Amino acid sequence: MGYSIYIADDEKNIRDLIKSFLESDGYRVWAFETGDALMGAFQAAPADLVILDIMMPGTDGLTICQQLRAKTDVPIIMLTAKDSEYDYVQGITIGSDDYLTKPFRPTTLLMRVRSLLRRMEMNSRRPVQPEEPDDLVVGDLTFSAEANTISCNGKGIGFTQTELRMLSYMMQKPGKAYARDKLLETIWGYETEVETRVTDETLRRIRRKLSLAGSSVCVQTIWGYGYKLEVSEPVK
Repeated sequence: MGYSIYIADDEKNIRDLIKSFLESDGYRVWAFETGDALMGAFQAAPADLVILDIMMPGTDGLTICQQLRAKTDVPIIMLTAKDSEYDYVQGITIGSDDYLTKPFRPTTLLMRVRSLLRRMEMNSRRPVQPEEPDDLVVGDLTFSAEANTISCNGKGIGFTQTELRMLSYMMQKPGKAYARDKLLETIWGYETEVETRVTDETLRRIRRKLSLAGSSVCVQTIWGYGYKLEVSEPVK
């Protein structure tokens, strides 16, 4: 059976279009008029992926996203009718995995859905190579492949799965400069012509969490190109 997907959007034509398009690709889809109805269904039977409109009657999509993220790492795609930078930043900051502004092409949404589910499947099936160390250590950060966690000086940091994948990927080669579009393609599986703001916001979120944890590792911006990890020297 195909993956299960929950959609919440108060516009019936949008719900029906998305549902029909995704079902034609083999997914099992349930559509809800409100985020509250979706949340109730998710608590009874979790889906594999969630698509949330931001502006809905009752609890808004951003709040539903936040509530879901507190319970699960399920991939979440946010939809909005407004091309609002604030909505975009809010959605990424509270843990959504992707963001689309209406109107959008159904094929674009399908590409995002396929990519997120493919990444989720790869993470769940990723083999552990016994001949290679499970851990990556950069500065005071340790990534445990077995536990799929990153800690700073032994204390866990609350990264989302997207943040973990991004940071652990960059920890493999600290100091290496990564282009924005390369990170987008590697982590999300998107083609390079897709917007790279999701990369910028994810790394901004990682940077903030590293700072709050007091880590010596920081994300440095390479203007006009991308990002790299650097380890600060201890203050004597």
